[in-house]
Amino acid sequence: MIFETMSEKETLELGRQLGRGAKAGQVFCLDGDLGVGKTVFTQGFAEGLNIEESVNSPTFTIVQIYDEGRIPLYHFDVYRIGDPEEMYEIGYEEYFFGEGVCLIEWSKLIDELIPKEAVKVIIEKDLEKGLDYRRITLNGYENIDNTGENI
Repeated sequence: MIFETMSEKETLELGRQLGRGAKAGQVFCLDGDLGVGKTVFTQGFAEGLNIEESVNSPTFTIVQIYDEGRIPLYHFDVYRIGDPEEMYEIGYEEYFFGEGVCLIEWSKLIDELIPKEAVKVIIEKDLEKGLDYRRITLNGYENIDNTGENI
C-alpha cells in the first residue's frame, strides 16, 4: 500500500492510525533517509497507542520503552549499530517477541534479525512534489485502507 502525505501533520496522522490498530507482538520497520519523518511517524504511532509521554528518537540508547499506553511500545533506533550482534547484547528478542509492539528505525541495518512477518514502512521524499511531500509504502500490513482508516 502506498500513502502520500503533504505535511508533517498528515504523516503524524498516518502513524496514529497504524498505532490504533497495532497489536502485541507486531514489529514495524521504518526505513528512509535522514530527515524523512521516521520520528514524526513514530510520534503519531505512539499517540495511536494512547502514549502521552514525549517520544523522541532513541539514537544514543538504541531502545526506548513506553509502557503507559494501551500496549507497550519498544522504539528502536539502530542507526548506530555497527554489527547486528550488538542487538543480542541488549536482548532484542525479549522486545521483538514480547508483550508490546516494536517500531524499529533504520531496520535495514539489522535485516537478518527482523521477523519475516514484520510490517515494512518505507518513507521517501520527492522534492519535485514539495518539501513536505512524503511517499509512505507499507508492506505486510493489510488492515488499513488508502485513506488511513482502519478496515
